[in-house]
Amino acid sequence: MQERRRNETPKSQSPKGDKVTVPEEHWGDLEQRDVKELCEYGMASAYPPDGLILPFLGKDIFVDMTSRCLNTLKNGAWERVEYRLLELLVLVYLLKVGPNAVSNDMVSAKELKSAHFFQGPHELRISPLLDVFGRDLSGFKRAAESLGGQSQDLADAAFRILTFPKVPLYYLFWEGDDEFEPRLSVLFDRTIEKHLSADAIWGLVNLMTDALLRVPDLPF
Repeated sequence: MQERRRNETPKSQSPKGDKVTVPEEHWGDLEQRDVKELCEYGMASAYPPDGLILPFLGKDIFVDMTSRCLNTLKNGAWERVEYRLLELLVLVYLLKVGPNAVSNDMVSAKELKSAHFFQGPHELRISPLLDVFGRDLSGFKRAAESLGGQSQDLADAAFRILTFPKVPLYYLFWEGDDEFEPRLSVLFDRTIEKHLSADAIWGLVNLMTDALLRVPDLPF
C-alpha cells in the first residue's frame, strides 16, 4: 500500500473535488503588475524579458509571462511544468503576496482568520501521510529532508519546510505504536494569510502531501 500511494498521480483538485483550472485572467493580472514590486514582495528575481524566477521548495521556477507557463531547469535547459495546481498556487502567491516578513510565530489552521474554511470537505489532506509514515518515522524524515526540511525540536519528528519564500510549513509527527495511533499536525506562519487565500492554503497542503509521498519523483 505504501508503494502504491507513493506512486499515485498528484491530486490536482479543488476543495470541492473539481479538477484544478487556472483562470487566464490570473496571467493577465500578473502581466499588469510591476515586476520590481513583485520581486520585492514575493522574494523573486526578474528574468527579462519574459518573466521572473520564483523559488519553490528550493527549486527555481521560471514564471514565463509571455508564454503563460511555468518552467524548471532540467539538464541545463528550461522545461515546461504541466502541473496545474502548482501553476495556480504560483499565480495566487504572486498576485496576493504582501510586504509582510515571516514572523516565525506558528499557528494551526484553527487559529487562522479563515479557520471556518478548513472543516468538513475542506479539511487539510494529511491522512495519506499518516497511512504511509505513521509507523515509518525514518521514512518521513528522509522525505522531509529531501524537500529541504529543517529539523525542529517539537515532536518525534518535526520539520520546517519552506515552500514559497514567505510561506514556511511546519510538520509535527508523533509516531504510532501498539498503544497510540500516529498523529500529524501542520502549522503555518501567522502571516500566511497575507500571502495566500484560504483555498490556496488548502491547495498548498494538498500539493505538499503529494510531494512528500512522491520524493524523489516530483512532478516539477
